Amino acid sequence: MSHHHPHTAAASDPVDTGDPQAPFLELLARGASADAYEKPVLLARAEGVPPARIAVLEAAKLLALGVREEMEGRRRREAELSALFETAHDLAGLRDLDAVLQAIVQRARSLLGTDVAYLTLNDPARGDTYMRVTEGSVAARFQQLRLGMGEGLGGLVAQTARPYVTDNYGQDVRFQHTRTIDAGVHDEGLVAILGVPLMLGPQVIGVLFASDRRARVFAREEIALLGSFAALAAAAIDAANLLTETREALAGLERANEIIRDRSGVIERASDVHDRLAELVLRGGGVHDVAAAVSQVLDGTVEFTDADTAPAEALEASRAEGHAVRRGQDWVAAVAAGGELLGALVLRGHPGLDPVDQRTLERAAMVTSLLLLARRSASEAEQRVRGELLDDLLDARDRDPRLLRERAARLDADLDATHVVLAARLETDATDAEEEAAARRRLGAAAGHLAATRHGLAAARDGGTVLLLPLGAEDTASALAGLVAKRLSAATHESVTVGASAPVASLVTRAETAAAAYAEARRCLDALRALGRTGEGAAAEAFGFLGLLLADSRDITGFVARTIGEVVTYDERRGTDLVQTLGAYFASGMSPARTKDTLHVHVNTVAQRLERIGSLLGPDWQSPERALEIQLALRLHRLASPDIR
Repeated sequence: MSHHHPHTAAASDPVDTGDPQAPFLELLARGASADAYEKPVLLARAEGVPPARIAVLEAAKLLALGVREEMEGRRRREAELSALFETAHDLAGLRDLDAVLQAIVQRARSLLGTDVAYLTLNDPARGDTYMRVTEGSVAARFQQLRLGMGEGLGGLVAQTARPYVTDNYGQDVRFQHTRTIDAGVHDEGLVAILGVPLMLGPQVIGVLFASDRRARVFAREEIALLGSFAALAAAAIDAANLLTETREALAGLERANEIIRDRSGVIERASDVHDRLAELVLRGGGVHDVAAAVSQVLDGTVEFTDADTAPAEALEASRAEGHAVRRGQDWVAAVAAGGELLGALVLRGHPGLDPVDQRTLERAAMVTSLLLLARRSASEAEQRVRGELLDDLLDARDRDPRLLRERAARLDADLDATHVVLAARLETDATDAEEEAAARRRLGAAAGHLAATRHGLAAARDGGTVLLLPLGAEDTASALAGLVAKRLSAATHESVTVGASAPVASLVTRAETAAAAYAEARRCLDALRALGRTGEGAAAEAFGFLGLLLADSRDITGFVARTIGEVVTYDERRGTDLVQTLGAYFASGMSPARTKDTLHVHVNTVAQRLERIGSLLGPDWQSPERALEIQLALRLHRLASPDIR
C-alpha cells in the first residue's frame, strides 16, 4: 500500500522555484493546455500564500497566456504558409490533377478545422456546376450533387464570382433553395458553409467550399486562406489544361523528340524557379530577393514596385485577367491578396516571353504576395504588443516595474529614459464611415511604424492615436510634436494634429505619471484645434502663459524663467532694479515720465534702464502679446518673492 504526501508535486505539475514566472514558463515549454495555467494559482491559494504573491502569480499567468496565444497564432500562420507552399510544390510537379485537387481540399479542411471540404467545377456544356472532389463527406447524394447557376450558395458564388458565407444554410433566405440541393445538404448534415470562387482571369471555373455540421462564424482570415487555396486549385486546373494542350500539340508534330527535349528544359527551369523560391521563403528572404532570383532564371531584369509607382493601367489589367500582361517592352504581373493590390513584379525590356516563362513570373508574383502578407502579419502582431504595453501604462495596470521593464526591453524600448506622451488626431474630410475607418487604420499603422523605429510605443485611443517616444538630449517636447505631426501627415496623406506632454521620467515607478501626461497632451491637442492650428504639433511650453493652463505640472517657475529670467538674473548679478522698473513702467501705462515719478529717478535713468531691458528681452518686448506675458510673469514673480516691491 503506497502513500502520497499532499505537498509532493506530481511529475506533470509545474515546479515552484520562487520565481512567479517559472511555473508558467515550464507550462509554455511543454505546450500545456490553457486550463493548466490555473493550477499554479490554485495550488498557491490552497497553500495559503499571501494575496500579494497571488496577485503576482495572476499577472504572470495572464502574461504567459498572452505569450501562449501569440505562439499558437504563429504556429497557425506557419502551418497555413507551409500548407500553401506544399500545395504550390505539388502544383510545380503536377502529374495527377485529381491528386493535387484532393490535397488542396484535404489541407483546406485541416487548416480551417471544418467537418467537410469540397470543390465543384462548372460544366459549360450543361450550364451548371458539379461536385468534383469531397473530403469528409459521408452522404452519396451530396457527393453527386449538381447545382444550376445561381442555385444555392455554390451556384450564387459561381454566378457572381464573389465569396459567400452562411452560419446556418437551411435558414438563410439569401440563397435560391431547391429540393435537390437542400436534400443533399440535409443528408450531409451541413449547417455553416463558406464558398469562394475559383478564378482563371475574369472567368469563374468552380467553387471551393469549407463546411461544418454546426453553426459557425467564419473569420475574415479564414475566408482569405480558403481564397488562397482556391487560387492554387485554379492554377492546378490551368496547368493541367496547359499540359493537355501541349500533349495534343506534340502528337501532331514530326519532330516530337526535339520538342520533348525542349519541354524537359522548360520543366527543369520551372523546377529551378520553384527550388530557388522555396529556399528564399525558408531562409526568410524578402520580395527583392524573389525579384533577383527570377531575374536570373528569366535572363532579364525583374523589379518589385509598390502599387503607387507601378503602371496603373497594366496593373489593373493584370489583376483583372489573373495573368502577367505586356506593356511596351515590359511584362507586368500584379501582386495581390484578395481584393488588395500590394504592388507588381515588372520584367524589363523582355517583349518576347513564352507561356512557361510568363507563368514563372506569375508564380513569383504569388510567392511575393504571400511574403508581404506574412511580413504584414508579423508587423501587426508587434504593433499589437506595443499597444497593449502602452495601454497598461496609461491605465495603470500591471504596475510591477520589473515586468514592465522586461516587456519594454523585448520591444527595444527603455521605460527609464525620459519620454514624451503625444496625442495625435486625424483631420480628415471623409464623410463615409468606411473611409474614415480606413484613414484611422492608416494613422495607426504609421504611428506604430514611427514608434518602432524610434524605440517607443503606440496605441489607438479615444478616436485617435497615442505615442510614447523617448526625448533626445537636444530635443524639446514641442519640436518632437512638430516632427511627429509632419511624419504622420506625410504617411497618411492627411492632416494630423499632435499635442505633447512635458517630458516625463518616472513611467514605471508612479502609476499616475503616464495617464497625467496623456491628459496634458490631449489638452494641448484640443488647444491647437481650437486655435485653428490643425496639422501642427506643440507642447504646453509653446503656448506662453496659456501653457500654464494646459500643462499638468503648472510649471510657474519655468514660465517666469522663460519670460523674464534674463532680467531677474541681471539684477541678482549687478544689484540693479530692472525688475522693479519693469513693474513701475507697466503700472504707469508704459509712460517713462510717470515711471520716473513712481521711482523718484530722472527720466534719463528710466530710459537707460528700459534700453537695457530691451537688450535682455529682445526688441519686441513691448508688443501687446509679449507685454501681456511679461506682466503676468512679473505678477507671478512678485507672488513667489514677497520681499520684492
